[in-house]
Amino acid sequence: MTITKDMLIGELLQLDAGVAPVLMGAGMHCVGCPASQAESLEEAAFVHGIDPDALLSAVNEYFAVKEA
Repeated sequence: MTITKDMLIGELLQLDAGVAPVLMGAGMHCVGCPASQAESLEEAAFVHGIDPDALLSAVNEYFAVKEA
């Protein structure tokens, strides 16, 4: 599975709630916030001052390891 920057945080958490520590580790401590559920990965990264490409890589790495 490949995650894209336009996927919503809520979608990611529905796919696998285990991705929450990856997001929180990157500085997104509000993954449980209702507003964050409707933000794309890229939008949430910008709001939190996180490089969206680095965050995307970390999330995709999580899913790649999980699928291996």
